[in-house]
Amino acid sequence: VQLQASGGGLVQAGSSVRLSCAASGRPLSNYVMGWFRQTPGKEREFVAAISRRGTSSYHADYLEGRFAISKDNAENTVYLQMNNLKPKDTAVYYCAADRKRQVLAGPIDYTDMDYWGKGTQVTVSS
Repeated sequence: VQLQASGGGLVQAGSSVRLSCAASGRPLSNYVMGWFRQTPGKEREFVAAISRRGTSSYHADYLEGRFAISKDNAENTVYLQMNNLKPKDTAVYYCAADRKRQVLAGPIDYTDMDYWGKGTQVTVSS
């Protein structure tokens, strides 16, 4: 599967942005999907994940409910709605697919993911 993330940019604190991850080559219903983010010098960190059918999801605790992952299997696209953005959310955001996991039970380590899209930069100014 090939993944293409988009939707990033420069925004002001308090704004909302929706990232998209469009897939091609395989249906996303075959994968648990995740969003991760990374800043320079730091390890890639888990943001959110969603199950194969899109019926269950999990978000990192540090987000305090500001972000929401969703999945449209008909459109073969995963989304990350980011609300009330803060400067600390500035990072490169990546979408990724896990072909092995059958059940989503919690956060996912980035090393478990099998396919990655190129990241999209989100910069939040204060």
